[in-house]
Amino acid sequence: MKKSLVLAAAFAAAAAFAQEAQMNLPRVKLAAGMYVIDAQVASTPEQRETGLMFRQEMPQHEGMLFVFEYPSQQCFWMKNTLLPLSVAFVSDDGTIANIEEMKPQWFSKKGIKAGAKLQGAPFK
Repeated sequence: MKKSLVLAAAFAAAAAFAQEAQMNLPRVKLAAGMYVIDAQVASTPEQRETGLMFRQEMPQHEGMLFVFEYPSQQCFWMKNTLLPLSVAFVSDDGTIANIEEMKPQWFSKKGIKAGAKLQGAPFK
């Protein structure tokens, strides 16, 4: 059975948050060229949903591997994620298909809150 994999690696620390992060997931060593990644493995729906939420910091050599039961297109959100992430979408043979750079709290840093109105062609 083929699996879909996504690797999220955090590259910076952020401010403290009041919730607790999941820290005790199984780990696996991955190699990306000359770099070694100590990746926690999120393989259940609950583990994947929590992901990297509430992390206050993460060493540069660590990451999280999200394992899915079947190959499929995946999307990720940054709810309660305070760390900037580089997310690699990986095929079941280890080939990186796509990389996305994700920044935390973009709206709150800009002072944009619920109730703000967007403008532009889709909203005319």
